[in-house]
Amino acid sequence: MNDTLSGIRVVELAAWTFVPAAGAVLADWGADVIKIEHPETGDPQRGLISSGVVTGSGGVNHFVEQPNRGKRSVGIDTGTPEGLEVLMKLVETADVFVTNLLPDSRARMGVDVDAIRSRNPKIIYARGHGYGTKGDLAAQGGYDLAAYWSRGGIAEAYSAGNGDYPPVQRPAFGDSYGGLAIAAGITAALLKRERTGEGSVVDVSLLNAAIWQLGPDIVGAGVLGADIPKFDLSAMPNPVANIYKTQDSRFISFVLLQADRFWSDFCTRLSRTDLIEDERFSHALVRFQNRVECITELRGTFESKPLSHWEAAFSGFDGVWDVLRTPYEVHNDPQVIANGYLPRTSDSSGNEFALAASPVQFDEAPLELRRAPSHGEHTDAILTELGLSEEEIIELKISSAIL
Repeated sequence: MNDTLSGIRVVELAAWTFVPAAGAVLADWGADVIKIEHPETGDPQRGLISSGVVTGSGGVNHFVEQPNRGKRSVGIDTGTPEGLEVLMKLVETADVFVTNLLPDSRARMGVDVDAIRSRNPKIIYARGHGYGTKGDLAAQGGYDLAAYWSRGGIAEAYSAGNGDYPPVQRPAFGDSYGGLAIAAGITAALLKRERTGEGSVVDVSLLNAAIWQLGPDIVGAGVLGADIPKFDLSAMPNPVANIYKTQDSRFISFVLLQADRFWSDFCTRLSRTDLIEDERFSHALVRFQNRVECITELRGTFESKPLSHWEAAFSGFDGVWDVLRTPYEVHNDPQVIANGYLPRTSDSSGNEFALAASPVQFDEAPLELRRAPSHGEHTDAILTELGLSEEEIIELKISSAIL
């Protein structure tokens, strides 16, 4: 845990990953994040481990742990008057209220901006959307596969463009990125409130997150009046800004944007000094003109040796290059380990595992993460903090307003 946001309380009324990921980032930075869950069902992601969606995880529901680490969970039925009042008492103590409920649900439940502000006028009110606050789709839900990956243009940008199916999105791909954007917006709003005393409404949509992330393609398409051409690895304009396959079917990427500066050393490490002065490839202009031939030569060379050979050959090379790693290999990456990017923790059952740290460190200190809470784990403790007596808590449990 970091203490950057120590003393900041966040009330999170959200499920799945998009908005809860924002709460996880704020918890990483030291905020007290209170996750509101229905007493019976909880966050729907808790059910994935029994549905077969989460597999091979040794009993660890990583779909819950990753976006909910470091939080406290309270089981409240906000659909009851008693439960809603408990929520509002929490809101009165909070700096931030964050939700991904749809507009109709927020109004029906009595947790829209005006209702929350009536109990805490200076609170930051943050909302995660699929498609934004305006337009025909403002009230429509949108998972990241739809609003981010599909409508935002990302899937098409990564497709081959030949009519084949596009690549499938990885789990919570846009949710994690969008959650980071919400956390950033909330911290900016906290700074504004400190300076002006005014609370802000913070909005982030998955669609806008995709447009920002795909900005060079989308802006470029607007300038050109057509989609940006697809990359063809067999005919890249700069053959040494490309990806090459090795003998053992691994891949290496090179990003030698100052190609002439590195060409001689690159060829020497390939044991292809014959290419250095080859009139077809000796400088960037002719390499562009003969790029297909050049890439064919380089492909043949890389495919003649395994990855281990090329890792040794390019050790100490000044140009930028790297190996395409698998997610499992990232766990043993020395650079990842040295920087503490995958801190380890244990879940409530004692299962140890690594979590992906959010990508901001303060004062060069790796984040120390705590596990996600079990369903309603902190209900009694938090309600006691609010000043409710043991008898009042028991009455709320009897009425099923809390867990």
